[in-house]
Amino acid sequence: MLQLPNTRYSGLALATLLGALSPTTSANEMFAKDSPWMLGDWGGTRSELLEKGYDFTLGYTGEMGSNLHGGYNHDRAARYSDQFTFGVNMDLQKILGWHDTEFQLTVTERHGDNISNDRINDPRVGGFTSAQEVWGRGQTWRLTQMWIKQKYFDGALDVKFGRFGEGEDFNSFPCDFQNLAFCGSQVGNWVGGIWYNWPVSQWALRVRYNLNDELYTQVGVFEQNPSNLESANGFKLSASGTQGAVMPIELVWSPRVNGLKGEYRAGYYYSNAKAQDVLKDSNGAPAAISGAAYRSSSSKHGLWLGAQQQVTALASDQSRGLSLFANATVHDKKTNAIDNYVQAGVVYKGPFDARAKDDIGFALARVHVNPGYRKNARLINQANGLDDYDNPGFLPVQDTEYSAELYYGIHLADWLTVRPNLQYIRHPGGVSRVDDALIGGLKIQSSF
Repeated sequence: MLQLPNTRYSGLALATLLGALSPTTSANEMFAKDSPWMLGDWGGTRSELLEKGYDFTLGYTGEMGSNLHGGYNHDRAARYSDQFTFGVNMDLQKILGWHDTEFQLTVTERHGDNISNDRINDPRVGGFTSAQEVWGRGQTWRLTQMWIKQKYFDGALDVKFGRFGEGEDFNSFPCDFQNLAFCGSQVGNWVGGIWYNWPVSQWALRVRYNLNDELYTQVGVFEQNPSNLESANGFKLSASGTQGAVMPIELVWSPRVNGLKGEYRAGYYYSNAKAQDVLKDSNGAPAAISGAAYRSSSSKHGLWLGAQQQVTALASDQSRGLSLFANATVHDKKTNAIDNYVQAGVVYKGPFDARAKDDIGFALARVHVNPGYRKNARLINQANGLDDYDNPGFLPVQDTEYSAELYYGIHLADWLTVRPNLQYIRHPGGVSRVDDALIGGLKIQSSF
């Protein structure tokens, strides 16, 4: 029996969709299809504030997922999760006369449930990807951005300081897909214990130098503080609980190939905080057998590659056409459950003349588990005398998970896009005993 999600925002999606269909005569009015904001220009006040240096962001993302077939629990259900974003960007040159300086403040609130938690993945080990990427990091209010940025030497040098996440600048990637394996900075999905993506923030410094119009390099230092992940610490500003720092470095090239935009990223991260070995104790023996504590490593590291390139365009509209993308990450085998990840996909914008702002996306991903991590799970079961998968105390052995997603983005208005999607997960959570899962999803992105 299909269970519908119980959420305080259950009527918001319907109200938003109906609003998009309301007839309007001016882009400044509420619900105008060619306005960037659902609530319009606030009688001209919004444009006036923007002219003075105040740019307000009021955003909403809602995602629904339903297990149509397979997964760990075949009892069909639907789950809904969402996020509100409240932000303001201040042009401090206009406001205070500070040359090439801006300030960003953003607060977010997440709420809801995720179909992956209790229907797709075996709850004894959980999963790697998530069918609803907006769920996670505590369903709570958070200070997500509070930073100041200033440019020097005619914009060649760009310095940013405050509270923000690594994925905001490093290993960045769009988030139009609903499955987490195709959304946002992927490093944070596979080393989430040290790399904190949106909506978590930490104290950080990022320095970028523009080598030319197409090429820049950047380096960062981010506070590694697990207490920032706790739901009760959404507005924590103190550095108590800090274990070290994550230091990423990246080279970003943004060429035009045959006049079409592209972006290519290569980066490396290093954490100087202690990290736990996935298999061995301090004597080099398997900790699951010896009973001793897992040994510590003095650091953790990894690297990433990313590429996005538009390959076709219409002569009448360069924004319409086919784009290709791919991402890969590699991680420290001694200390990380995931040793490598790869994904690739395509997006076509403007598939039909009558729907010039719609888009279609398809992507595939592979998440591979570190052999040492798998061996540790087998040894734990051996030590506990368990070999029956159905025994509640058995620890499922995780290997490789494959994900796919197909979506169609319906551009209802400049402030509203709705993306129905289908997701297929083979070996959810990397557990071969879990049935492959088919998930129906719906993603709503709106700006107020």
